[in-house]
Amino acid sequence: MADIQAYIILLFLWLASLILVKTIFSKKKTASRLPPSPTALPFIGHLHLLAPIPHQALHKLSTKHGPLMHIRLGSVPCVVASSPEMAKEFLKTHDSSFSNRPITAAVDYLTYGSADFSFAPYGPYWKFMKKICMSELLNGRMLDQSLPVRGEELRRFLRFMEKKASAGEKVDVGGQLVRLTNNIVSRMIMNRTCSGNEDEAEEVRKLVEATAELTGRFNLSDFIWFCKNLDLQGMKKQLKHVRDKFDSMMEKIIKEHEDVRKRNDNGGAVKDLLDVLLDISEDENSEMRLTGENIKAFILDLFAAGTDTSAVTIEWALSELINHPNIMEKAREEVDSVVGKKRIVAESDISNLPYLQAIVKETLRLHPTGPMIVRESTEDCIIGGYEIPAKTRLFVNVWAIGRDPNHWEDSLEFRPERFIEGSGKSQMDVRGQHFQLLPFGSGRRSCPGTTMALGVVQTSLAAMIQCFEWKVDGSVDMKEGPGLTLPRAHPLMCVPLLRLNPFPSV
Repeated sequence: MADIQAYIILLFLWLASLILVKTIFSKKKTASRLPPSPTALPFIGHLHLLAPIPHQALHKLSTKHGPLMHIRLGSVPCVVASSPEMAKEFLKTHDSSFSNRPITAAVDYLTYGSADFSFAPYGPYWKFMKKICMSELLNGRMLDQSLPVRGEELRRFLRFMEKKASAGEKVDVGGQLVRLTNNIVSRMIMNRTCSGNEDEAEEVRKLVEATAELTGRFNLSDFIWFCKNLDLQGMKKQLKHVRDKFDSMMEKIIKEHEDVRKRNDNGGAVKDLLDVLLDISEDENSEMRLTGENIKAFILDLFAAGTDTSAVTIEWALSELINHPNIMEKAREEVDSVVGKKRIVAESDISNLPYLQAIVKETLRLHPTGPMIVRESTEDCIIGGYEIPAKTRLFVNVWAIGRDPNHWEDSLEFRPERFIEGSGKSQMDVRGQHFQLLPFGSGRRSCPGTTMALGVVQTSLAAMIQCFEWKVDGSVDMKEGPGLTLPRAHPLMCVPLLRLNPFPSV
């Protein structure tokens, strides 16, 4: 409903702008060194060209106007990079000029006034929080330490699917994958899972999904200056509901941690990330003093970044495999030959499963969970011979780059073989060094959780391939839906069929 309201408002603005078009285009144009641009309308600029799904619409425009475009979204100047070469210019050569992320009204509200890590300006606070994130959650030692947690949650997921298979019941695969990834992140951050409480589990899933949906939704007040203080789409009420729910949940969890700390009765358990953050907030000599809002916003970042994204990637990968049974069978043969049928695949097996790794790379190429990298320039710079002013918003169209026929043979086909040794792209990884493939971004603001995400995605997908066949009615619809993390337009509904008999003990 909110999107329909936005389109109606844009339609009125578009009609009003037609009155001025003739006057404006009759004026002599001054020389400009901005990149090429489609024809803009007064007030709304190019907003009318972005529907229904922005990254697809921008890709279509780039085929006409080139790999570097200038567009204006309302009163916000933007540039769009749609080729690996342009992506490298912005994210490597001029990384220091594009080190900030723009703040939208939704992000600012949900993160307590941008008190988080993901959207904090590049500077001392951001560097401090990244250091904490890497040293206390995502480095090799901590990932090894949390390996049993990931294994336990995967086995819980497989037991659930085994029960559904025995009953012959259809499953919302994406919903269950969100539960899996949510529980992994929750236990790693604050040693807590909601698996035993169905109501709480559902509430957390809804909060994560609502956060992704609201932060990815088009909001007129972010782009049209005279709408800045208006809530024409009714988003404030929804934002308040989501943040209040999250705030209430986090206050309860923080109080539980603080009570345990006061009693000092944690039984010598290893501190979780929340304990570390609380230690920092209480340390007067800390390099940075964290507030309660800093802690809550940081944890919201980790939930949003680590839950929905991994689940969506696995869901897209399984969808592709169901539609390509020959690739599914080849993947199963590889898992069976390396792991066998008497135990469940483990993270330690992944290095011996190159075809499975290729499947995940190919999934991330066609279905990147961050279809566009968004940055904002902090200073004037010249790129590709064009002037890019400060405060210009940058969109790197990762989705378009992954489908660029100049860099990918049969670019729209799902072909994992392109990443197998001898294919020419076997050494290409997803960590931001190869600009044809940027699912986790590149540069100083690339995703810090790449290693963990790949471990969860690859191991979970391998286990789903190994343990079950996945029955659907006909073929799987591969349409994309709107949103920040490239969701499917329709949920993947499957009946899991037991493939291993007897089923390995999990």
